[in-house]
Amino acid sequence: MKKYLLIVVTILLFASCSQTITLEAQYPKMYSDKPASIVIMPPINKTNFVQAKEYFYTTLYGPLCEKGYYVYSPLMTMDLFKGESAYDSEMFINGDLKKFRSILGADACMFTTIKSWKRNNIGGVITVGVEYTLKSTHTNEILYHREGLIRLDTSIGVSGGGLLGAVISMDATAINTAATDKVIAGRHCTAFVLSDLPAGVYDKVNYNQDGKSPAGKSFIKATIK
Repeated sequence: MKKYLLIVVTILLFASCSQTITLEAQYPKMYSDKPASIVIMPPINKTNFVQAKEYFYTTLYGPLCEKGYYVYSPLMTMDLFKGESAYDSEMFINGDLKKFRSILGADACMFTTIKSWKRNNIGGVITVGVEYTLKSTHTNEILYHREGLIRLDTSIGVSGGGLLGAVISMDATAINTAATDKVIAGRHCTAFVLSDLPAGVYDKVNYNQDGKSPAGKSFIKATIK
């Protein structure tokens, strides 16, 4: 019996180990294509929050730069897209992206699709659901794809006070949630979801060294404070 249990435990351990996927296995084309520069495409907004598109657009620059990529200025590219009637990324996400390499010199285009953007002032939660797709301007292939449903908890607790304390806490939470900038909520979502994006060439420490690191799930749900 003990021998049987040992065999079962060993099999389960090997099975759990085999389920661990590395960044190199999850995103092989990131390592073969080796993009160094990224142009951020205007977000595709599928929500009723009309302003989400422009609010969210500015949140992508920082996390991508921190990952070691050269990212074209969102202000410059947004003006260019509007001037060239390219404000709607839906026209390009399944098309030929080589024009962005010839015009801008970009190695890849980052497409984002905002699927949900909800705010609950009383409960103190902002929920943002976004799909991220990085595509090569050389091959038009998907290099990286991940989706996240992130809940940003903005609640404020007030200790003691019984019913009065609860009312004060509820009011404080509502004010804090209302005051939480939409850009901050988007930035939290972007940083969290892109946390397993392989490092770019300008990250001298991790570039080409993170391939064996474990990759995250392609779809993640999380609550962050």
